[in-house]
Amino acid sequence: MKRQLIAAVGVAAMVVGLAACGSDGKKSEGDSGSSSASAADKYKGKTLKVWTMTGSAPKGWTDAVKTEFETTYPGSKVEYATQEWGGIGAKITAALSEGSVDVLEVGNTQTAGYASSGGLLDLTKEKAALGGDAWPANQNESAVLDGKQYAAPWYVTNRVVAYNKDLWAKAGLTDTPKTLEEFYSDLEKLKTTEGVVDPIYMPGQEWYVYFGLLTSEGGKIAKKDGDKWVGGLGSPESQKAFETYKKLQGYSATGPKDKDEATPQQKDVFAQGNVGAMIGLGWELPDEKAMPKDKIGYFALPGKTADKPTGVFLGGSNLAIASQSKNTDMAKDYLKIALNDKNEGLFAAAGITTNKPALNANIQGDFAKAAQQGATVGAITPNTPNWSSVEDNPNPVKEFLTAVLQGGDFASTAKKYDDEIAKKLNQKQ
Repeated sequence: MKRQLIAAVGVAAMVVGLAACGSDGKKSEGDSGSSSASAADKYKGKTLKVWTMTGSAPKGWTDAVKTEFETTYPGSKVEYATQEWGGIGAKITAALSEGSVDVLEVGNTQTAGYASSGGLLDLTKEKAALGGDAWPANQNESAVLDGKQYAAPWYVTNRVVAYNKDLWAKAGLTDTPKTLEEFYSDLEKLKTTEGVVDPIYMPGQEWYVYFGLLTSEGGKIAKKDGDKWVGGLGSPESQKAFETYKKLQGYSATGPKDKDEATPQQKDVFAQGNVGAMIGLGWELPDEKAMPKDKIGYFALPGKTADKPTGVFLGGSNLAIASQSKNTDMAKDYLKIALNDKNEGLFAAAGITTNKPALNANIQGDFAKAAQQGATVGAITPNTPNWSSVEDNPNPVKEFLTAVLQGGDFASTAKKYDDEIAKKLNQKQ
């Protein structure tokens, strides 16, 4: 299932001004009705408007949640609208300002921007009722800003190693590696295998892979120092992560050092059949016509020791309530149903990592099982409304990777791009 988990371009800029139209603390009109009304009838005649993004909810999820809600609250109606990722920032900003949406899906790297503007309802008091006690801290981080809960984590996905089973068999590899050293050994065998052009295809600007390696070393791309953000590319943890990154990228003879995974599309490179492995998301893999699914195997990128895989970037989405919604109580009850074990379990059945570890034990699919292993040690990008400006071109993390791979001095290059990161993150909204 395709997951275009990208940060919205310019979220911080687009949501400016929403604070002026944020919740004033007054009870929304018509929320829960009179005290004499029965719980089942309190939303009779009311319609809840819900926005989800294309390709997010697994098959059957929207119908299941709609049916359960409308059955639980007779006379109520749930109205869905599926949105496209392209241009979604401006559309959400307008809807939050107008109060024309009640519940909405937002990318996890977008959430801080909408929350800081006043566009999202504070759900701190509802966290426990929504099942928040079970949410993994690394997933929930993106839904929290300044100590307040502004959304509920919904699902995440991440990159894994996809390998060509035929080439691995030809190289005499009968098992998947459990440590990075074992992986290097496997890549060395693939390097000398007839017909293999690249043991792994990995372009130089695959910064999501670097992000995961940095996470494993205990480092961050940026962190707060007092009231200012500072870049973390020059840290000792970053230097260790880069050495691993450089070694992996060194096995990719055809991977351009100045391009990312989309130029060319790495799935097209992998589909040629002469590449041993690649690191990517599920939707970045070749389709069935280009390469039969039974020819591809998966495993989480191993860590330094066999007990823990390498960290990953957690892309995904959260569910939030618009602060200008006139149906906030209805929206809260909708979230309780949308996030319950039965409906969240539909994600696990579809091979998607949910917000509950207990449900992930039942996750289906080889890719999903590998991804779920990595998700346990995953992290999100710095949780700030300005993060999207870092991902905008020119992306300083990508440029840092290219510069050092091409022979640039690590320390001075890291300082240059740490200054760029700090400049972007500390700009006033």
